[in-house]
This record gives sequence, structure tokens and C-alpha cells, in this order.
Amino acid sequence: MRTYGHFIGGKHVAGKSGRIADVFQPLDGSVFAKVALASKAEVREAVENAKAAQPAWAATNPQRRARVLMKFLELCARDNEKMAELLAREHGKTIPDAKGDIQRGLEVVEFAIGAPQMMKGEYTEGAGPGIDIYSMRQPLGVCAGITPFNFPAMIPLWKAGPAIAAGNAFVLKPSERDPGVPLMLAELFLEAGLPPGIFNVVNGDKESVDAVLDDPDIKAVGFVGSTSIAEYVYSRGCAAGKRVQCFGGAKNHMIILPDADLDQAADALIGAGYGSAGERCMAISVAVPVGEDTANRLMERLVPRVESLKIGPSTSADADFGPLVTAQALERVRGYVDIGVNEGAKLVVDGRAFRMQGYENGFYMGGCLFDNVTKDMRIYKEEIFGPVLSVVRAKTYAEALGLANDHEYGNGVAIYTRDGDAARDFAAKVEVGMVGINVPIPVPLAYYTFGGWKRSSFGDLNQHGPDAFRFYTKTKTVTSRWPSGIKDGASFVIPTMA
Repeated sequence: MRTYGHFIGGKHVAGKSGRIADVFQPLDGSVFAKVALASKAEVREAVENAKAAQPAWAATNPQRRARVLMKFLELCARDNEKMAELLAREHGKTIPDAKGDIQRGLEVVEFAIGAPQMMKGEYTEGAGPGIDIYSMRQPLGVCAGITPFNFPAMIPLWKAGPAIAAGNAFVLKPSERDPGVPLMLAELFLEAGLPPGIFNVVNGDKESVDAVLDDPDIKAVGFVGSTSIAEYVYSRGCAAGKRVQCFGGAKNHMIILPDADLDQAADALIGAGYGSAGERCMAISVAVPVGEDTANRLMERLVPRVESLKIGPSTSADADFGPLVTAQALERVRGYVDIGVNEGAKLVVDGRAFRMQGYENGFYMGGCLFDNVTKDMRIYKEEIFGPVLSVVRAKTYAEALGLANDHEYGNGVAIYTRDGDAARDFAAKVEVGMVGINVPIPVPLAYYTFGGWKRSSFGDLNQHGPDAFRFYTKTKTVTSRWPSGIKDGASFVIPTMA
């Protein structure tokens, strides 16, 4: 059985706290590994290593830093199969989905290779009499990321790639549920030429999270997870004087107008609602057909598609999705389906009793489909994070738009229509951070920023894209004048450019 410790100062180190946790293999429910849970002292050790290594890395010019990231991309391509297999084993998602997880992370690293351009400041010659003004971007120092179980490659790379490219050192606290890939990323960074101490991994639970948030030498923290914890991390991190960005839960709607291609919309709902067993913050969990006829025709297409979903182990070549990450996650999702039934929603397809032949101890659940869900129900209000799709029937476009706008979450939303005017109006008026027009999962590409609104996001700056470099750097502005023999004497008036 594997034993995971930490990666500090360029080396794997064993845990010292004496606390360990099980890492499960969701496909059969067995214990795949043991992981050490860091103490405050172990987090401090990682920070001290990062702090010692960072000045030399910051002094390395951005082009040379970018070359290290280019080599890292080569190594990830070399070990892609090995990484995807490990990710699938620990998380439960299928291997093709695991490869997508890795690829979306690497795309942000590709963007971060543009650090020489992104780190450029501004210059104004002759801003005043003999005065030039210029600005420069400088790294913050030691930064940290607290990342979730559902994307064990993508989110760590979204956080660490731009931070490292900008000249910072980084301490990653990944999910203790699937720590193998983050540790593998650390090995590959080191092999690519990243100096020891620039990328560190400490595994742990709340104790290590609090240590990260309280450590005075960590200048910025990025977090992705549930809204309740996002709010906690944001509040505690800000109180400690840190720069903090936190991304929380979601309840993503897809509005289907009467003129939409309903086969296309149904296929989109199936992929976006049930892919990765619904364990995605950008999963579509609410379908909003406009008009009874649209709803009836959509349900005719959805029901057989949900009933024919192929569920299997992560190693299966033809599985649509695999098991949930833990037994606790499985019971939580089943519990939400029970709640929906008790609330009066119509459970059209019930996947609670699904058992995978030959993998009876795995954490599997079949797809569930609710109809006639109303906005006062818990299954509509709360994030389920499982293979459950709720259909909320709207009478009008205005009502459908209002559902998305009034929900406390504002992560992602989509509309399916052939009407360009309606799509344009929707994009302008919907109060959600990421919008898809005939695109079910509107995750922006790496050179745009990713971020939700309302209680899906805490902080002023988004992930990846230009915002990443703004988050991981501080701007210094210099006003310069060389006297050239000018003697103005003392001035007691605030400087102006008049």
C-alpha cells in the first residue's frame, strides 16, 4: 500500500504529526493509500523552505522561469498516461475525464509561459517637466493554494502555474482524498528545473488549512471548494492581512427556449449534468425549459438518455462516468434524492439502487432525474454535487431568466436557442459570472479569467487569465526626475501635472 507524506524543499518527507487518513479507491471501495496529515509545524517547515528559495527565483528573469514551465509541460506529456491512471484511481472519474482534468490545468501553465509579457509594466516619458513615470510588477513572495478533490490536477495547476511564473514560491495544500497527482506534479516541477523549495506540497485537513491562513509569511491564498468553507477561508485569510481569492459552490442553470434544437440540448444536459458523476462546480444541475410543450418534448428525450447512461469503474473504456469519491459523498447524494422525493418533486429516473456488478463495494450511483422541481425545494437551492438533474418548468423567458438571477449562486449558466436576439439579451442581463450560448459548460479558455458571482466567489480577482498575474503580483510605480542643474527650491504644494 502506498504511503503519502509531503513534498518540502525539493524532497519527499514523511509525516511527523502521527495523524494519517485513508485514501480510497472509489471503483471498489478499497483503501488505496495512507496519507499523512500535516501539523502546523510541518506547514511552517514548507513555508520556511519556500521563503528561503523565493528571492533567487524572483531574481531569475521571466524568460528563464518560462523555460522551466516549458520543460514541465514536456514531462507532463511524457507521463500523461501514468498521471491520468493515478488520478482516476484516487478520484473515481474515468481515465478520459482524468486526462481532461490534466489538460485544462496544463493549458493555464501554457498561458503562464507568457510571463515575460504579462509581467511588463508601463512607461510614460515626459509626464511632467523632466519627469518620467514607470511601473513594474513584482512577485508577492510566498503564496499558497488550498484545492479540492474533484480536480486534483487542474486546480493546483491553475493556482501554482501563474504564481510560479510570476516569481513567487508556492505551498499547495491539496485535498487529502486524492493527493497522489499533486505530489507527482511536484516531482515533475523539480525534474523540469524548478529550484527546490519553490513548489511544496503539504497534505492535511483543517489543522493545516488554518496553519496556511495564519502564517505571516504567506502573502496570498487561493481556494476552491464549498461555499461555507470558501467564506471561512476568505474571512480568516483577510483578517490575517493576506490577499485571498475563494471560489465556492454553484447551482448552474441551463435555459432551453422553445426554438432550441432539443436533441442538441438534451445531449448537452446529459454530458454537463452527469459527467464526472456530477462532481464539478460547473456541472449543469438545473434544466429550465420554457413552456409546457418545450418541457414535455425535452423530457421525452432526457428520460431514455438518463436510463441508458453507462456507469462503470474508472478503468472502463466505455463508461460515461464512474463512482463518487467517497462513501460519505455517495450517502450525501442519495440523501438529497430522498429529500427531493419528500418535498414533492417527481423522480422520473431513480439511480439510488444502482450496484456495479463485480464492484459492489464501490461508491456508485445511477443517474437521477427530477421533474416538476420548484424553487422553494432544497434540491433546487442547494448544491448536490452528484449525478442528479432537476427540471424546473418556466412559463416564460422572463421567469427562466429570473430563476438564474435570483439564485444565491452565480457560477455558470447556459442558454440553448436559435434566436440571436434572445441569446444577446440573456448574456447582457443574466447575473452570473460565466455564460454559455449553446455551450453547456462555459469554462473560459486559459487566457480569459474564470470566476463566478454572488456566493460562488469571494474576492476581487478571478482565476487564470490576466487576473492571475494581477493576483500574484504587486505593482510598484516610480516617478523619476533627474535635476540637470534645475534648482526649484522647497515646495509645499502637492505635486500636480498642471
